[in-house]
Amino acid sequence: MDSRRGTVFGTEDGRVAIRFVRLLPHPPEKVWRAITDPAQLAVWFPAVVELDQPAGSELFFGVTAEQRRRYGMTDDPNHAPNGRMIRREPPSVLEYEWAGEILTWEITETADGSRLVFTNILTDPTAAGPAAAGWEAGLEVVESQLNDHPITWNPLDRAEQLATAYK
Repeated sequence: MDSRRGTVFGTEDGRVAIRFVRLLPHPPEKVWRAITDPAQLAVWFPAVVELDQPAGSELFFGVTAEQRRRYGMTDDPNHAPNGRMIRREPPSVLEYEWAGEILTWEITETADGSRLVFTNILTDPTAAGPAAAGWEAGLEVVESQLNDHPITWNPLDRAEQLATAYK
């Protein structure tokens, strides 16, 4: 199995989760910014959200411009919260709930930079394949951003390419 692929597994409570592990030659603070800075998130994250909120805060995950263009998606007209911040401990743990799913980002300092572990506990087990492909594509963008490489591809197109690896 490709070590860059996400691992899909069952949780103790019977749900399905996806986990990715990345060893990154960057300090935890830089990795933290890559997964929380709104300008960096706008390039790869599948929602518009402000993650600089304390634990317990309600969050609103909005539709991106690309999702509007590509899929005709729209935001909730009431702008009702659809998530909450569970843990926010810079630069090591970011955990939040989004529409019933739990997303956890753990960053550990290593001798060569950082170890990033991302886990997404899903509400719909049949979504594991498409979700894993999307997160893998997003992590490719994160790594390119960290390495100061230009993003010359669309993460949604890349996720479609990766989808066959998760069937």
